[in-house]
Formats: sequence, structure tokens, C-alpha cells
Amino acid sequence: MEKVRGILIGRMQPFHNGHMQVIKKILEEVDEIIIGIGSAQLSHELKDPFTAGERVLMISQTLVEEEIDPSRYYIIPMQDINFNAIWVPHVKMLTPPFSIVYSGNSLVKQLFSEEGFEVRQPPLYDRLHLSGTEVRRRILEDSNWQELVPDATAKIISEINGIERIKNLSIKEISDL
Repeated sequence: MEKVRGILIGRMQPFHNGHMQVIKKILEEVDEIIIGIGSAQLSHELKDPFTAGERVLMISQTLVEEEIDPSRYYIIPMQDINFNAIWVPHVKMLTPPFSIVYSGNSLVKQLFSEEGFEVRQPPLYDRLHLSGTEVRRRILEDSNWQELVPDATAKIISEINGIERIKNLSIKEISDL
């Protein structure tokens, strides 16, 4: 019997508890999940502070902590190509075959639908608090961001001096105005 494989693409800047909940829910519906790290070429910007490699670590170490079977997922960095008409073939070139696309992004849903894929809206968990924007905001304000992310994400952010990086990026971007 052929495995049902789904794909979820997100920037995951950083990987937070909402991402983990969505992945667990998707794994209830498919045999395997492809976790696409979107905008993989971006880093060291206030909106995109972490490298693709750092995000791979956040995700893979969290999945190990959550005891998710490694044979059930693939983590694949995906660079933006800024060419919507060929974006779906670009994604297909980078990944194992998949049949279900999970996305809340209207453009992503449109592009994959036009190519004949089944598209499903993933559930959103406490979107007001569980977002990369909120995590980065709390880091800048020295408030409790750790409660929004898995332990592995918090450890990696600490190991790479991510708090200092985000604070320095905010100063740089303000001074660039």
C-alpha cells in the first residue's frame, strides 16, 4: 500500500509550539510529513533571524524530544524563487512525492490547487500567542518567550546567542531608517 505523504511549508522563525501541534495533527492524517523550511535563504534579518540550518536543528531536536518516529518526516530547506508560475514544480523537485498540501496561505493554496493537489487548512492553535512574530516581540521586550517554544528551540536560540542577534538586528534596522 502506498504511503500518504503531506507537506507543510513555513518560515518557522523560530519553530514554536503551534508548529509542533500542527505537525502532530497532520501526522494523525498522513503516514509521512514533509516539513518545508520556507525562505531558507533568509537569515540575520529581524523578521527572519535564524538560518535554515538553525531551523533544521530546532525542528529535528524537538521531534526527537517529542518521540516522533524519524521515518515519518523529512525536513527540507526551500529557497524562495519569487516566480509563482513555477514555484510548485520547484517544490516538487526538492521533495519526495506528496499528495496533500497543508497551508493557511491563500497564494500557496491557489498555486497547489491549480496543479491538482488536495489542499487542507491546518488547524491554528492559539494564533494570537503562538506565532514567530510574537516570539520575536517577546525576545525584544525581555518577556517570557520560552513558554511559546519547545525546549529544544529555546536551547538552540540560547546556544547560538539568538537573543543577542535579534536585539542587535532591531538596533541595526532602526538605525537604517
